[in-house]
Amino acid sequence: METGVSLDRAIQISLSNPLKRQVETIPLEEARGRVTSVPLASKVDDPRFDNSAMDGFAVRASDCQKEGAILRIIGTSQAGGERPPQVREGQACGIMTGAPLPQGADAIVMIEDTEVEGENVSINGPARTGFIRRKAENLSLGQEALPSGTLLTSAAIALAGTMGHGEIEVITRPKIAILSTGDELIRPGQELSHGQIYESNSHALASLVESMGCEAVRHESANDSLGELRETLDSLSYCDAIITSGGVSMGEWDLVRKIMEEEGHLSFWRMRLRPGGPPLFGTWKGTPLFGLPGNPVSSLVVFHVLVASWISKSLGYHDEMGPSLSEKVSVRLESDVSGAPGKLCLRRIRIRSEEGELLATTHTHQGSGNIHSMVAHNGLTLLPPDSDAKAGDIIDALWYR
Repeated sequence: METGVSLDRAIQISLSNPLKRQVETIPLEEARGRVTSVPLASKVDDPRFDNSAMDGFAVRASDCQKEGAILRIIGTSQAGGERPPQVREGQACGIMTGAPLPQGADAIVMIEDTEVEGENVSINGPARTGFIRRKAENLSLGQEALPSGTLLTSAAIALAGTMGHGEIEVITRPKIAILSTGDELIRPGQELSHGQIYESNSHALASLVESMGCEAVRHESANDSLGELRETLDSLSYCDAIITSGGVSMGEWDLVRKIMEEEGHLSFWRMRLRPGGPPLFGTWKGTPLFGLPGNPVSSLVVFHVLVASWISKSLGYHDEMGPSLSEKVSVRLESDVSGAPGKLCLRRIRIRSEEGELLATTHTHQGSGNIHSMVAHNGLTLLPPDSDAKAGDIIDALWYR
């Protein structure tokens, strides 16, 4: 077992026991929020044919050099309709948005710039080639437009459908169990007794797990009993991974650490982070297990920087288009921020964009038990160990998505 590891080392160690990557094929209508397991290539050109971007008339530009030119109407091109007639000299064909461009036509006149008189149309505005959408100008047949590891947002789903995919091969959502520990924890909404607090970490962690493309299996909190903890962990070992909250520090009742040392396989304990110093990682009967701190801020911060990276790398998510909780940015500080001796410092900051620059400041106190600070802020500093930052300094940060 290693102790006091850096964030990079913690990610490296945890990836020695990655999530198992499995795939399945699902219909397009069930694809929201899923992640592609293979690149998706277009089965068609997009557009499939030259078509009009406007309602109006398809014409020959050479016939419309003079304002008020009179052309004979020979028919209409409709989206999904029959093949339109060929446009010859002195002719015009009515055309709807998205309808195929008739053979012989090379420009579109908007309907607003025309006046129909019986079987003729008067051209009172420009004939524009720019109103023609050219075949394959968006995508060509066989072009890969959605990489493997892409989160299927509404736009990505629309693109998959446009490319002709009625079914999509996606990464099966791993099941990740969530368990908080502690005698003092009770379900929110119940009446509190002396010394009790509402249990909230498991709800927050379950939300983060779902945001990372996995299925959260949230369990009711376990009391401070080795027997109950052992039984609960055994019951959850069918999942692809387990995340616990609390019980990982050095106290007598930090039972997650104790049981992992004595009965599990512990790969590392403690990280050089502030907040979030005492996490652990190992396996319980072959199932990867992250033990996160009980302090709510520490628990969420460690998930953001460690567990989310482990999930993303295990499952092969795309760096830019896959599920993610934050992005690394550079910010200019508006106030001083103190670092931490020997530790990567993850202060909560509020990031905003002003005149093309990202500015950051703090709004509440930075205690690891102050979960309100995670709502009042939208980012984390990435201050290297043993370094402070002054107002005006540019530093690296994580900006929550």
